[in-house]
Amino acid sequence: MSHDEQTFDLLDRQLVQALMVDGRAAFSRIAAVLGVTDQTVIRRYRRLRGAGLLRVLGLPEGERVGLYESRLRIQCVPGAAVDIAEALARRPDTGWVKIYSGGTEVGCLVSSRTREDHEGLLLRKLPRTRQVTGVTAQTMLYEYTGGANRRFGRDELTGEQIAALEPAPAGGEGADEDVVRLDDADYAMLAVLARDGRAGYPELAGAAGRSESTVRRRIEYLRGSGALSFDVEVHSVHLGYAIEAGISATVAPSELAAVGRALARHPQVPFAAAVTGAANLAASVICRDQRDLYRYMTEGIGALTAVHRLEVLPVLRHVKRAGLLSDGSRLFDAP
Repeated sequence: MSHDEQTFDLLDRQLVQALMVDGRAAFSRIAAVLGVTDQTVIRRYRRLRGAGLLRVLGLPEGERVGLYESRLRIQCVPGAAVDIAEALARRPDTGWVKIYSGGTEVGCLVSSRTREDHEGLLLRKLPRTRQVTGVTAQTMLYEYTGGANRRFGRDELTGEQIAALEPAPAGGEGADEDVVRLDDADYAMLAVLARDGRAGYPELAGAAGRSESTVRRRIEYLRGSGALSFDVEVHSVHLGYAIEAGISATVAPSELAAVGRALARHPQVPFAAAVTGAANLAASVICRDQRDLYRYMTEGIGALTAVHRLEVLPVLRHVKRAGLLSDGSRLFDAP
């Protein structure tokens, strides 16, 4: 059975959901909550990660750290989508690079440290690429679900188990600042976390040139202030979902927040955000099969009467997933 055909068993799915609650939770804590031994959890995690089926990433939250972010839809000539998507995936400032069904449109998230880099890609590099026929850039105004609160799929844990895994609330120092300023040591540490969100403090201290106690306090501060979140990368197919699609919807402005909150409660929706543009709501949806997608269109989002226009774009291929600072490893390579 290939990786793409493998479905996780119950303990695998419970481990994934536990990591969605707290990506850096100690294995001993996860084991106690799941009622298994520490070594069982460690073996499961190492097997899944070693096979390229699961990865925890520590990523900066763009708005909190002053990154310039846009959600792009790139139209291209037939046959060019793979080359364009792979070129975008090699950039350190991109994430979620995917090719939509039909093979003439690429979607991605661009997150740049400077306005110049951001504008350079949007205004010069992409428009000058001959195979690109059009670019739509949207700014994410408000994220209803995603990042640190990104949980999706069936609930494999009870409410009590989830509560036991929730990270302890931080002191909130700096939580009211408009932007959390990152220095070179922070970026060095984030580069490690972007490859392995569970990297140990000795490795993080070595990369940042700081003591382990300083690094520990800094991570707690960044996490507590909303500047750092831990994301779980896992193929939805391994959780029993064979279909993934992007959703672009037009919602009455007065109902936008209510619709966004409703989508955030749907287990099929790992991401939903208010965005700029005529279509003011963007989301991702995962479904078991085409019939399940149809039911969601008619009975899930279709039941929200404030949605006036809906575009559904099935994902044909993922070229790059969340990691904005990916090292280009084999993890999550498309088949």
